[in-house]
This record gives sequence, structure tokens and C-alpha cells, in this order.
Amino acid sequence: MRSVGVEEELLLVDPDTGEPRAVSGAVLAFADDDTRLEKELQREQVETGTRPRTSMGDLAAEVLRWRREAAHRARQAGAEVAALATSPLPVEPSVSTGERYQRLRDEFRMTADEQLTCGCHVHVSVDSDEEGVAVLDRIRPWLAPLLALSANSPFWQGRDSGHESYRTQVWGRWPSAGPVEVFGSPERYHHEVRTLLETGTLLDEGMIYFDARLSRSYPTVEIRVADVCLDRADTVLLAALVRGLVETASRAWQAGEPPAPVSARLLRLAAWRAARSGLTEELVHPLTWTPAPAGTVVRSLVDHVRTALTDAGDLELVKDGLAELLHRGNGAARQRARHTRTGSLRDVVTDAVSRTTA
Repeated sequence: MRSVGVEEELLLVDPDTGEPRAVSGAVLAFADDDTRLEKELQREQVETGTRPRTSMGDLAAEVLRWRREAAHRARQAGAEVAALATSPLPVEPSVSTGERYQRLRDEFRMTADEQLTCGCHVHVSVDSDEEGVAVLDRIRPWLAPLLALSANSPFWQGRDSGHESYRTQVWGRWPSAGPVEVFGSPERYHHEVRTLLETGTLLDEGMIYFDARLSRSYPTVEIRVADVCLDRADTVLLAALVRGLVETASRAWQAGEPPAPVSARLLRLAAWRAARSGLTEELVHPLTWTPAPAGTVVRSLVDHVRTALTDAGDLELVKDGLAELLHRGNGAARQRARHTRTGSLRDVVTDAVSRTTA
């Protein structure tokens, strides 16, 4: 059974106004050695990370544990945490202390200054770089539907962006972000990384911001396309689908099935449509590359990984979780519904705070 780990970036917000607060240093000062909390680019956010788990039930408990731990530490610093991929309220972020973060700010200026976005990164274990690159090559068409499921950032600087995931638009400003072409081998993957670094544009390998990549720190592939999910149940659904994709891709590679010959340009277009439409409109279907209802596309994703889900014991969890998600909507839908009812972006944040640790 492949292990799965999840990293979630959370906003730190004022409990009264809902505005982001630059208190990550104080939050982390209260953390002990066992606390899996880390700072991020901006002082208005903090990152949690689960341990690797093979059971989705155990993973769900871990996600909740570290969300609650982050909330507890934030309250000690006079703040709350909210699983929002962008701040609904206007904010001028402040870059975290540290030489690397300051170099990022000096080099990338407004891109770094405005980059207050929160994603969800899913790590799935692989046996080797060869298997990992084979997986990366074969999961490419299915990453956009994962973004649609997780979309949780409709508001930007106090306005409705018109997107379900505006985080994707902001994140895409980094020079190495987004989909990539088929690599074919670990040698070509590492050559591509070295070539990007040798341009002198990126600070280091940590800036390889591909939608999916080999992890630098763990024997995993790391899928980075998703917004942080408002509901932890959606985080677990995302993790189960990602593990299913990795296992399905590995089996296809072992069976000698080539990756789909789809270009990075087409993948970027499909991701743009997923970020724009979420689950509310049509997406680009990864099998036909034509428009299809979002529900049809995500059910095709489940069909694509059905055997792997069944073998892992995750099929019913995914079917139930997807049915619930399609019924109530993703985080972007909940944010917009809340704003429609109350007319208050502050209330959107307050609702998110309560949902984050529910």
C-alpha cells in the first residue's frame, strides 16, 4: 500500500476583522519539537504537514489534528487559522524573515509581494525515480479535474475574481509554475531541472514549481495543483484520488502503456478552465479534450482510477465523498454562497475559520 502525506497552507487571520495577520513568527514560537508546523513565504500563513499514512482514516485524523494544532498555536498569538486559498479581504502581505525569502522578494518583486496563496500538496510514495517520472508523465491529463474539485479562492483583494481558483492565476506568475511536457526518463527529468537552474532565473531547486514533481526530501511524487480545501473531508478525497492516480499510472507504465501525447499548452488551457469554472460549469475532458459537464469529468476520473481505489479499499470513501462534494459544492461555492447571504467578506472568513477545524 502506498503511503500518502498532505501539506496544507493556512491563512492566519484576525479573529475580529477577518483580515490576515502577520504573526507566523509568534505562532511558530509556541510550537514544540513535535509540532509539524512550518513558516511559508508570507508571515500571514503557516504550513501543516501530516506524517505518511496508508489508511485514509488515519490520514483524516492527521489532517484534523494538525489543523487544530495550528489553530491552538494561532490563538496563543491572537489569531485564527482559515483554510482559504486566498484572502477574501484586502491585504498587503509581508514576506517572512530569512535570507532565502528576502532573496525571493528582491528578485521577483511584485510577484513575491502579492503571493499570499495557500495550496495543498499531496505526497505519494514511489519506489524509484524511474517509477516516479513514469507516474508524472501519465497523470498529467488528470490534474486539472483535481484543481476543479479543490477550488477554494474566488475572492482577491476584496473583489470576486470571477474564478473558482484565483490562487492558480496568481501562482502561475512564477517562472517555473504549471504543467510540463512528458519527460520519458529520470535522466531527462533531472536534466530539465538542471537546465532551468543554470539559467540563473530560479534561486534553487525549491523553486521547481511544476504542477507535479519528484520530491527533493522524500521518496515521493508531489502533486501541487490543488487549492487548500475548506473542508478536511475534501482534503482526504483529494489524497485518495491522487494515490489512485499514482497507482494507476504506475500499473500502466509496468504494462508498457505510453503516456498520452498531450502538450503542456493544452494542459495549461485545461487548468485555466478548471480554475475558472470549478464544478459549476464545463471542464475540458481529459479523454476527448472537448467541453463536458464538471460532474461527467470528475466521474470519469473515478472510473479511470477505479481498480486502484478498489484495491486500496478507498472506492466507497471516494464515491461518497465525491457525491457529497458535488451536492454542496467546493470551497469556492461555499464562500460565494456565504457572501450572497450576508454581503460580508468578513463573514466569509469567520465561516471558514469554523469550517477549518470542524
